[in-house]
Parts: sequence; structure tokens; C-alpha cells
Amino acid sequence: MTSFDSSPQLNAWRALLALAVVFVMLATTGWTAVRNNRGGASPLEAAVTAWERGNIDGRALPDADAPAARLSRFFASLDKRQRHRLAARYPLAVGNMNGAPVQLRYRANRIALGQAREVERERMRDKRLSPLGKQEAERRMKRFGVMMRPERQVFAFDPMGSGRMAEVFGDLDKARRVSVVVPGVDTNVLTFERTFRKYSAPVGMAKALYRAEHEAKPRARTAVIAWADYTAPVGIGVDAATAMRAESGAVRLDSMVRGLPGRSPVALYCHSYGSVVCGVAARTLPARVTDIAVAGSPGMRADKVSELGTGARIWAARDSDDWIQDVPYMEVGGIGHGADPVSGGFGARVLSATGARGHTGYFEPGTESLRNFAEIGTGMYDAVRCASRDDACREDISGAAA
Repeated sequence: MTSFDSSPQLNAWRALLALAVVFVMLATTGWTAVRNNRGGASPLEAAVTAWERGNIDGRALPDADAPAARLSRFFASLDKRQRHRLAARYPLAVGNMNGAPVQLRYRANRIALGQAREVERERMRDKRLSPLGKQEAERRMKRFGVMMRPERQVFAFDPMGSGRMAEVFGDLDKARRVSVVVPGVDTNVLTFERTFRKYSAPVGMAKALYRAEHEAKPRARTAVIAWADYTAPVGIGVDAATAMRAESGAVRLDSMVRGLPGRSPVALYCHSYGSVVCGVAARTLPARVTDIAVAGSPGMRADKVSELGTGARIWAARDSDDWIQDVPYMEVGGIGHGADPVSGGFGARVLSATGARGHTGYFEPGTESLRNFAEIGTGMYDAVRCASRDDACREDISGAAA
């Protein structure tokens, strides 16, 4: 989700146009406050610390941030009972551990969500909390309860602050192709899923893409991840105009992809500020990431595709009435995100977004943008529709659909 769409004009992102003001903010208290506001240990950090001090039947546990392959071997060496004991004892740690078995992560996160729900239930009774604070606690409690349902496959969860979350649709262990939706600003546990304007939220985006992939290729064995497991900027401000949040998000995105099971190709679908995250991550992402598609992008922190340092195909889409096109496409002193990805000089494969409306309509069923995303996700590159009348966006693509 992105709150950009709630105020479509805002004089084309006034924060970027007022560069002088932002420079002052970054040079003084604004930058310092954001960089140094660390606070105490989060529940996830506490869980990881407990994990690293723990053991299973007298056997020391590996570092929680060890390479995914090493963690995978560790869990494979345990029996089912031992794995379940670890999930019950360290649910937040196991639920967010790249390299842990997928089903075990779902199990651990269901436990962690239950614990977080009880914390919010207690907060609702806290007399020190304002009525607004109690209302937010109730909303979080209800959201955690919904995400605990047996059919939900929560792949990552952190209740700290506004919260982070990721959910899988499909069978990730058996998928022949994996798609990852990376959303933009104002994404948190409360905006992770919506009933109103549901296709502007990560869950709605991912569900729509998963369905569209199976419509494009009914026998496709795909999985789609709604990945909101980074701390996104809040609103239109300094964080949204810089790469600070994207840099930390890129590290998390890279780690997640490296921890995915199997060797299936991965496609990233990066919306709005999410495209900044993907642009920063591009250079370090593993080779299994074959495609990066951006929609409604303010830039990818590069002036041309070659500067991204990736062998992945770069696709870009923008609807004709998306207000993001009025954002100044430049980068000066860390402000702004570089060239327009749909511009000819950038070098991306420009997709048709016919039918999409505004800044958050790219995953709406029936749009050519969603149809194109599905065809990329199933490897059906020959069916992709380009923004131009020629077939330029499909040129020089090798590899068959899987």
C-alpha cells in the first residue's frame, strides 16, 4: 500500500521540490533523530538473543544470522519433535529465520502472532493508554487473530513498532517459479491487508497476482509472497525522498531471497517506494532473480539499467494518470531516486499498464499491468504486451516458460 495515492497532487511531491528545506533537515536534527532513535531491544531481537544462548538436547544452536544453507542443514539434522520444540520455544526467532523449513516458519509465526495478540489485549486494558492508543491496540489484536487462521501462511512477522509481515500464497516448497511483491510507503501490519481498495495492499496485490498467474497458465506451479518485511517510510517526507529505508530493506530482501527453498526462478514486483528497495538490492541479489518489474516508480537509485548491476531483466510500467510521473526524476545529495524507469534513456522493458488507474491500480484484476506481471511470473514472455506499438520490450529474451 502507499499513502501517495490518498493525496494525488501534493504539488508533485513537494518534499522533493523543496530541496533546500530538506537539506537543512538532513544536516541538522532530522537526520540525527532518525539515525539515532534506536530505543531498547525489540521482541524479535530478544528472541534471537535467547535463541543464541539456547540448545536442543544439549546441542548448541547455530547463529540466527548464519547463511541460510547452514541453517537449512541444521534443521534437516533434527527430528520433527525437536523442530517443533524450537518453534514453540523461540517462535519469533524461528519464524523469521531464513533457512528454516517453510512449514516450520508458518507454525512458529502462528505461535508468535498468538503471543502478540495477548500483548495487545493487555494493552487495551491499560488505563495509561489514550482512547486512540486503545483503539490501535484493538485493531492490532484483531489483525493478529486473522493472521493466525490455519489457512494463512505467515512467512515473517515482527510486532515491533508499526510491524513487519510477509505471507505466502501457494506451495513455496514445490513452486517452479516464485513471485515477490514489494510494496511502498505506509506499509505495516495494519495496512498489510484491506477490505476497501484491497488491491492497493500487499495481500490483495499478491492474491491478485497468484490468481492471474494461474489464469495465464492453469498448470503453473507458482508461489507468490506478499513481502512487507521492511520498515517502510511513513507518508511523504524525508524517508520517502531518500534511500535510507530502502537500504535496510534491500538487505532484508536479499536475505529472504537467498533463504528461499529450491532453485526456482524468482521475479520481483516492486511498487512505488518498493521499486527503490529493489533498485538498491539489485546489485547483490542472487542470480535466481531473473526479473524485476517496477510499477509507479519514483526511481530505482540509478540513471540507467546498467547501473543497477544485475543480470535480471528490468521491466517498468506506469499508468498515464499516475501522479508519480510529476515527481522530479533526479538525485541530488541523496534526495530523489534517479531517472524515470519508463523513460527511453533508462533502458527498461516498458510494459503496457492499460486499465490501471492512478498510483495504486496496477494489481487490479482486468488490467494489462497485472496480466503482464502474471505472464512474466509464469515465464510466458512472448505474451507480454509492451507499452509501445512495437515489440521492443520482448526483444532478446531467452528461456522457456516453466
